[in-house]
Amino acid sequence: MAEPTVQRLPAEARRASLGVVARSLLFNLAFWVWTGILALVALPLLLLPRRAMQGVGRFWGRSVDALARAVVGLSYEVRGREHIPQEPAIFAIKHQSAWETMIVHSLLDDPAIALKRELTLIPLFGWYLLRAGMIRIDRGAGARALRSLVDGARGALGRGSSVVMFPEGTRVEPGRRRAYQPGIAALYLHLERPVVPVALNSGMYWSRRSFLKRPGRIVVEFLEPIGPGLDRRSFMAELERRLESASERLLAEAGWQPQGEH
Repeated sequence: MAEPTVQRLPAEARRASLGVVARSLLFNLAFWVWTGILALVALPLLLLPRRAMQGVGRFWGRSVDALARAVVGLSYEVRGREHIPQEPAIFAIKHQSAWETMIVHSLLDDPAIALKRELTLIPLFGWYLLRAGMIRIDRGAGARALRSLVDGARGALGRGSSVVMFPEGTRVEPGRRRAYQPGIAALYLHLERPVVPVALNSGMYWSRRSFLKRPGRIVVEFLEPIGPGLDRRSFMAELERRLESASERLLAEAGWQPQGEH
């Protein structure tokens, strides 16, 4: 499973329609109750092979998607599946909300997500992450963290899993940019696998630290892979160019405008 987000009621709720607030409240309550129940019921599955835990993550993501569709009116569309390589690859996913961390199990078969070590220390939740074969990153360990990331990703690719990274390292709200972290370049240079940029506009509907979940249709788009062979600087520039321009296009398509524009 991937990381659930802590929901808070921000000032924007006062500006939302009563219906949106009510449906968001119902969804959040149902989400946390259902996630808690599943975490307890699935405990015996920790004794089964790793792929069984991947199945739990996929079931969880699909159930959350069904809940969002039924309660909030929030669905999603996938484009560019033809760009998904037949062999295990590295996927660099734009990170705007917790939504993509849950739905990734439905988008890819047996993904190994690179995530911060602290998440694996959470009781129950961390156990599931480790059993599913996720890749731990100790972000305070400097160069040692990059080595462990590369080693973990190499092992995941060797067993047939694709590697998932959020190159910004954290959720970034629409309209803002954050420097891409060196981990994605380390994977590209050391593992010599194609990197598939994945753009999306989830932040318009399920924002970074928002209580609100808005109706609509999230678009996820797999872009053309970046093949091995570029130097570090060229790769990072090309990845950012493709990922940011495509995500901005998807935001504009959904009616988003930068703050201050009308």
